[in-house]
Amino acid sequence: VQLVESGGGSVQAGGSLRLSCALSGFTFDDYVVAWFRQAPGKGRERVSWRCSSEDETFNRESVKGRFTISFDSAGSMVYLQMVDLKPEDTADYYCTAGSYPTWALCDSLNEDDLDYWGKGTLVTVSS
Repeated sequence: VQLVESGGGSVQAGGSLRLSCALSGFTFDDYVVAWFRQAPGKGRERVSWRCSSEDETFNRESVKGRFTISFDSAGSMVYLQMVDLKPEDTADYYCTAGSYPTWALCDSLNEDDLDYWGKGTLVTVSS
């Protein structure tokens, strides 16, 4: 399984970016695909994610209404559209995926549940 992110960069507050993640070799029937981020000096946190068992996407509270996770029809690309970016969104953003049982609550996802990670792409938001 390989995940390769692209689309990071530097923007001013209020700007927009779209991150892309190319997935290959991913064949799980029950799975989760997510974007995480890690700001300098802080731990990794989930941002936006979707489980195959639930027909909805999830976002952390601080990005609701501003970030959207989406997929292409082939399931080989994952996107994170980010609008109204804030300086506190500055971080390395990681695309991640893994198997995820249907009995588990998608909203309970944590990074230990994820098996595969991209190398990350840096997003810098200046005030």
